[in-house]
Amino acid sequence: MDIAAWSAVAGLLLIVMALGDSLLARLPLSTSMLYLAFGAAVSPLWLDWTHVALVSHSKALERIAEIVVLLSLFGSGLKMSLGLSDGRWLLPLRLAVISMLVTVALIAAAGMAWLGLSLGAAILLGGILAPTDPVLASDVQLAEPSDRDRLRFSLTGEAGLNDGTAFPVVLLGLGLLGLHDLGTSLWRFFAVDVLWGVGAGIGIGAALGTLVGRLVLYLRRTHKEAVGLDNFLALGLIGLSYGVASLAAGYGFLAVFAAGVALRRLEQKASASAGAETRAPAKATAPQKSAARRKRSAEIAAVAHADPDASHAEQAATDPKYAPAFMAHAVLSFNDQIERIGEVAAVVAVGALLWAVEWHRASWPFVAVLLIVIRPLSVAIGLVGSKTSPSQRALIGWFGIRGIGSLYYLAYAMSHGLALGAATEMAALVLSVVVVSIVVHGISVTPLMAFYERRKRGKREKAAG
Repeated sequence: MDIAAWSAVAGLLLIVMALGDSLLARLPLSTSMLYLAFGAAVSPLWLDWTHVALVSHSKALERIAEIVVLLSLFGSGLKMSLGLSDGRWLLPLRLAVISMLVTVALIAAAGMAWLGLSLGAAILLGGILAPTDPVLASDVQLAEPSDRDRLRFSLTGEAGLNDGTAFPVVLLGLGLLGLHDLGTSLWRFFAVDVLWGVGAGIGIGAALGTLVGRLVLYLRRTHKEAVGLDNFLALGLIGLSYGVASLAAGYGFLAVFAAGVALRRLEQKASASAGAETRAPAKATAPQKSAARRKRSAEIAAVAHADPDASHAEQAATDPKYAPAFMAHAVLSFNDQIERIGEVAAVVAVGALLWAVEWHRASWPFVAVLLIVIRPLSVAIGLVGSKTSPSQRALIGWFGIRGIGSLYYLAYAMSHGLALGAATEMAALVLSVVVVSIVVHGISVTPLMAFYERRKRGKREKAAG
């Protein structure tokens, strides 16, 4: 197909998805399932319009997946509105560290004992499949910054963190396969790949998010400058934090997530100091605090959704009270839109890859064990003693969605020298998990989350009555 035909097909797909988005929200389907089906349809499996193969296109696929994950991580960070001192932050941290390491260990054990993989290949498989996906999990993550739900906060934070904390595991697997320098007695791995990589990524991202946010607010509040083009601000901060962290040998994924968190924290502190009248008293009850948050969110939304060319919107962007929230809302809104476009490209690419996978190398029982046994068990271990309810732990255990992050790490390993035989087997194992995850989680997310919201609403009404 030539570019004109592809343009028409892609345009039709986007228009159909835009018109049918509200319908899909009510059905046990997800947009990712349809993108996956579309990608498979244009491959040699049916229409034969494109020939995408992971081995020959690993570098391009790595870049596509990388960009989409970065956009999603930044958006996830912007939605994390709880203060860092809030105890709920412990939940995503425990999931991203304890549960992820347990997942890696269990996958590696299964890989060696069941799939016949070497230690290095088994650990690499664990690193690729351990992180949950920030791109495909939007239906179970925070919908807006004012949301304080423990389940959604945990899943959003976990997906934002473990795409970065999984990187050392991937490098360890590559090192054991002779494709990465681990240093004598693993000194370089622990010092550089773990401690420095994680610390530098988080530190650089947090610093840049805070500095850029302060600069923009200073220019807007004091000089009435730097108004508009918040889309440039979003893309610029993503690129800057990722680039600087990577140049400093830190993890860019963590840097971008930290930049989003830092920008949101700056917005909250600046808004709170400028708009104290909309805050609930320090000793207010939970319903009073919730009402105050809704009032403040309504004020912000009324301003942020104004005509961007109108003088009213420009005044809000430079107003000391509304400028921080206006900036954060505009950046998040743009990021959400471009992230959806990136999701289309990445998931269609996954579907277009399926024809070239040697499916006889996949292990469907392994896929079932990963999703039904390993994920819930790792969550249960990671959340031992936490304040989560049994239903929340069960849903967190089920919604360990695998997707574009796993595709990125697979393509990264292949472009860094993974042998053809190992790459072929790894592709079958990873893509089988990704495809099944897209389908089963896509079918279950609408009814399960609707059931969860009904129970939560019922408990609130019972407590109020």
